[in-house]
Amino acid sequence: MIKKLVLKALDKYASRWLVLIIDIFLVCVSFVLAYTVRFNASLNFNVEDLYYQIPTIASIALISFLVVGSYKGIIRHTGTRDAFNVFVGTTLLSIITITVVLFNSFFNIIPDFTIPKTIIIIHYLITVLVLVVSRYIFKAFYEIISTELDSITNVLIYGAGDSGLITYGALNRDTKNKYEVIGFIDDNLKKIDKKIDRIRIYNGKKIDRNFIQNKKIDEIIISIQNIKSEKLLYLTDNLLTLGVKIKIVPPLSKWIDGDLEANQIKSVKIEDLLDRKPISIDNPIVQRDVNNKVILVTGAAGSIGSEISRQLSNYKHKHLVLVDQAESALYDLQQELVQKDKENFTSIVADVRDKKRMSLIFEQYKPQKVFHAAAYKHVPLMEMSPYEAVKINIGGTKTIADLSIENNIERFVMVSTDKAVNPTNVMGATKRVAEMYISCLSNNKNHNTKFTTTRFGNVLGSNGSVIPLFKRQIENGGPLTVTHKDITRYFMTIPEACRLVLEAGTMGNGGEIYIFDMGKSVKIYNIAKRMIHLSGLNFPDDIDIKITGLRPGEKLYEELLANGENTTPTYHEKIMIAKNQQIHYDYISDKILDLCNANKDHNNQKTVQLIKQIVPEYKSNNSIYEKLDIVSKN
Repeated sequence: MIKKLVLKALDKYASRWLVLIIDIFLVCVSFVLAYTVRFNASLNFNVEDLYYQIPTIASIALISFLVVGSYKGIIRHTGTRDAFNVFVGTTLLSIITITVVLFNSFFNIIPDFTIPKTIIIIHYLITVLVLVVSRYIFKAFYEIISTELDSITNVLIYGAGDSGLITYGALNRDTKNKYEVIGFIDDNLKKIDKKIDRIRIYNGKKIDRNFIQNKKIDEIIISIQNIKSEKLLYLTDNLLTLGVKIKIVPPLSKWIDGDLEANQIKSVKIEDLLDRKPISIDNPIVQRDVNNKVILVTGAAGSIGSEISRQLSNYKHKHLVLVDQAESALYDLQQELVQKDKENFTSIVADVRDKKRMSLIFEQYKPQKVFHAAAYKHVPLMEMSPYEAVKINIGGTKTIADLSIENNIERFVMVSTDKAVNPTNVMGATKRVAEMYISCLSNNKNHNTKFTTTRFGNVLGSNGSVIPLFKRQIENGGPLTVTHKDITRYFMTIPEACRLVLEAGTMGNGGEIYIFDMGKSVKIYNIAKRMIHLSGLNFPDDIDIKITGLRPGEKLYEELLANGENTTPTYHEKIMIAKNQQIHYDYISDKILDLCNANKDHNNQKTVQLIKQIVPEYKSNNSIYEKLDIVSKN
């Protein structure tokens, strides 16, 4: 209890003015010590001289410390900079003192006033020592008290370069948390076993569970700027098995005013472990094509649509029209934009399948660009409801695309999926049909609207994706469910996906399908294991992974290109154009119209059969519709 009161008092009352008063007091004590040193630890000098000498020294010290500001440093965070300021302040004190003594001696202003020069020199040396040592003593005293009161986080810093040193400084400056840097880790053999500020540099290959347990390590902070994704993935996979929390220092560009703060050091997220570099797009043409334009976003409350809306809201658009049938999610997006002081946008609860309603919206707001993100995307649910999949994914797309032509829209951008490639399920097949319908419209030269399709893989953190599912399962104590141990998927972050969509809205002459170079596909099983470790738990001791079997329509491996498709490059190295398969546009257009009409009969078998006629490569997998593929062969 007493320690807490002392610590509280130190936090509250150890102001700069108190430090200044203590410094001046120590200067006066040092002055007396200088006399005792000069006279061999005795008082064989005129003590009465101190009556006017000490006030003079105190006054000069006050002026010197005020000028230099040596009292302004936070004592409990004393470092070399503070010690240097004390040195400068004391030096100025001695210079002024000698100047005053010489000036008085030369002009004889105060005949009886003088200070021996040897005393000034001895005083200077003692004062520097006393003030610097006193600060470090206070710092040690504070650390001893706070250490006993607060929990200490023992840390290893991976990287003994410039970034590692900056991280070390940021941890030492942090006032809210108590960090103890036990050591640095580095792979450079020339640095191994050397020390930085008395802290040893360890070989990364020698860090094992025994080392972690013996040193009682709580966290390992990866502090390597411009670290390659493969290197980060390798380090994280190895370090997570040690049972410690892994954190990462953000890139230099994200530091606050060029300085790193401890609260910017975040835990490694699954997004950091995609085994590829994040895709960045900085295209001024996007700004040119968006500014002063009326833009319509369908599916605006969904995972992709909401991020497209957020990114568009940062531009100087004329008006942003957000359409979605999910009123709660749309309301949340609306309030988010309002809180960020975004203007010139309208949120509308409406269904893209309602042509009359959508026609009125087009007529009222007169959009110039359309981003079509409205769709049903959950594979198992759509496998059970082909009627709904066709109605929204094909019929909704057809409605918005047709209205875009009728209203002379400049550009229509559709969000598609890698599941549209060689589809094995209803959802992917309906998205492929939607792609084909867009190609048919683009091939028709009787309008001025440019049609563009973007095709990408799974989006981390989107509604219904594995990441939120795994998080919920971890919170509930597991197990995590994976359909197959070898199942793989391509992944990207939501911002990356939406930057692609905006970028695609400026490229090409229409009819293109843009895809990402998404790097390697990732095993879902490995993601599950990493998420368990990132949560501070052990696999399989704390949480296990359960293999449930492939769901209806689910593939082991997704593809970004269909049979007969290949790619051509664009000006961005990570964006490619998929060359479309040869299709008979008039025939396909008529077939899609027949499909939409036939779907009204609510006959799922007939609906899926018609989809298979339009998309011959659509072969059902682990689905009740597999028998339709057998019939077609016969």
